[in-house]
Amino acid sequence: MRYSLDHKSPVPLHIQAETLLRKLIEEEEYQNGKLLPNEVELAKMLAISRTTLRQAINKLVYEGLLIRKKRAGTKVAPVAVSSKSNNWLSFSQEMKLRGIPIKNFELHISWVTPDEALANFFEIKTDRQVLKMEKLRGKPNEPFVYFVSYFHPRVGLTGDEDFKMPLYEMLETEHSVVATLSKEEISAKAADSFIAEKLRIATGSPILFRKRFVFDRGERPIEYNLGYYKADSFIYTVESIR
Repeated sequence: MRYSLDHKSPVPLHIQAETLLRKLIEEEEYQNGKLLPNEVELAKMLAISRTTLRQAINKLVYEGLLIRKKRAGTKVAPVAVSSKSNNWLSFSQEMKLRGIPIKNFELHISWVTPDEALANFFEIKTDRQVLKMEKLRGKPNEPFVYFVSYFHPRVGLTGDEDFKMPLYEMLETEHSVVATLSKEEISAKAADSFIAEKLRIATGSPILFRKRFVFDRGERPIEYNLGYYKADSFIYTVESIR
């Protein structure tokens, strides 16, 4: 692999270094436990400071992709399946890892004008259209979650994409948009008539409501997601260490 950065690019060097590291850790030799080049050598090859390189490494350590040990070096973290709040996946990826077969009952794509709250989140004007995706998903015999996602126009979605693919995989491979940060809000509420009909439950039944705010590497908003879950279908685990 060629270790080089474009020092004339408007993209910050630490972001370029992070991109390079993400490609590097996908290589088989590093997946099998080989240590990454040490910071001094890699910083020299990339013609950047160790501080800039560490900024990129720290980001991947924070995401759980790298493990760094003093005097031992840095290597790729082993793959783990977790429902902890600091390890999030797309719904398709999460269900696949859990071995749960998923069926798409409905998929709707449309262009809408955002309300004030959505426009403020995306930092756009309310007259600028955004792509809206609605999905009703569940086990083969019954739906248990209804999703509504809105995407920032900057992402470049046309509406013709294959939205049956894992969402964040599609964004990365087709639009070079890497979803890096997720902030979530979870609450309990009663299903209104619309959601009750979708989930095949009685109006007023308890559901779990999740808001997910997704950001790219530059911490710019890319997705505003709403999820409505049958109360008995979703468990959210948070681990805290004191």
